[in-house]
Order: sequence, then structure tokens, then C-alpha cells
Amino acid sequence: MNSRQTQAKILRNFRKAHRATGALLFIFFFIIAITGILLGWKSHSNNLITPQSHKGTSSNLQEWLPVDFLHKKALAVLKDSIAPNLSTELDRIDIRKNKGMVKFIFEKHTWEIQLDGVTGTVLNIGKRHSDFIENLHDGTILDNWFSTPSKIFRVIYTSILGLALLLFTITGFWLWYGPKRLKKHRKKRAS
Repeated sequence: MNSRQTQAKILRNFRKAHRATGALLFIFFFIIAITGILLGWKSHSNNLITPQSHKGTSSNLQEWLPVDFLHKKALAVLKDSIAPNLSTELDRIDIRKNKGMVKFIFEKHTWEIQLDGVTGTVLNIGKRHSDFIENLHDGTILDNWFSTPSKIFRVIYTSILGLALLLFTITGFWLWYGPKRLKKHRKKRAS
């Protein structure tokens, strides 16, 4: 088998791998593309994807109320201003020192509460759709549905899609470069 035939065979194999991988993982690539775009725009979504971070009174932590007090205040706001039956289980407390503000983000629902670190005043109550979008983007949604403690679905999902993207990059490059190389060999043989 000569060099030209070998390159043509490699090109055919790459085309097959590219086509099969694309057909197999199309829906996942579609989801990753859409969620990636949404996550990229979350800060510029006019509060549709994630609430804007509001500014508190002071960034000096020595002036701030204790986090435990702010936590209790956030839970009271959750019960009084949103719904008394919502879960109070926290996902995280996001302290934004530079903004003088603290966010309380809950585990079982999409609400967040922003409080002024100094006064405890409610700065904002908003829905965080970005967490669901992120969980969909990285496969964590499967771990949440199946309650896997080790996040194994996320690891498998991101590994498969990362390797597929790498395969797409390599085969896509070769599908672009291979014909150019074959054409070059044809011209050499013709002259």
C-alpha cells in the first residue's frame, strides 16, 4: 500500500469516527452548547438566569454582623417572604466582601437571599436558574437524580464528552488537512 492509499484510508477512518461520534453524542453536544451559552451570558441576562449581586454598606469585615446572625435572618426572610414550607438546607454561603454583601443559596430550591453584611438588610431575593443550568451542563443533574455521593455520573459524563471533543478536534482537523495533503501528493505525482 503506497503513501497515498494509506492517507486515503486514514481519512476514511477518521470520517467514520467523526460521523459515528457525532451521531452518537449529538444530543449531549447540543445540551452542552446551549447551557454553555446560557452560563456565559448569566451575568448579562437581566436577572433571568442569575440575580444581580447588589452592593452592601461596607466591605470591612470587622463591621459585619456575625455569619450565624445573618444566616438566621436569611432563614426568616425565606420563611416570611417566599414560602414557609421551603427547605432551609443551604448549598453555600457566598460572602462577597468587596460588595459588602452575603448570599445564601439553598440546596433544594432555586431561591437566593442577599443580605447587607453590616446591617442584615435584605438587598435582594431572587431565583438562581444558573445552578440548574450548570448541573445540566456538567452532568451533575444525574448524580442529583440518582443520589450518588461520589458524583460518578459527572466524572463519566465529562470524561466521555471531553474525550469525544478531543476526538472531534483531531478527526475534524484531519478531515480538513487530509484532502489538502492528498491533493499535494497528486500534484507531485503529476509533475
